[in-house]
Amino acid sequence: MGALRRDHAAILDGMALTSTDDEHDPEGQTTAVDRSRTEALLAGAEQHLVDLDAAEQRLEDGSYGICEVCGRPIPRARLEVRPTARTCVDHAT
Repeated sequence: MGALRRDHAAILDGMALTSTDDEHDPEGQTTAVDRSRTEALLAGAEQHLVDLDAAEQRLEDGSYGICEVCGRPIPRARLEVRPTARTCVDHAT
């Protein structure tokens, strides 16, 4: 996960170095849209890293695979599809 965090930080740094002034750029709208999409993707990736950290903590404390709502085991098939799941399907939001 350290490599993912470094990649994430490098992308954020690169975005900070780019101009946000698209007024004089003939492709300004495209640049702004691309930047917005990139920011949305990064936000999703950042949340995924937070979810992975939480799953790792649950592994360490022995609560991984246990629904946080009802306390029953989360089916293995759900964990294989979504390893960061905190709840069983019945309590998923």
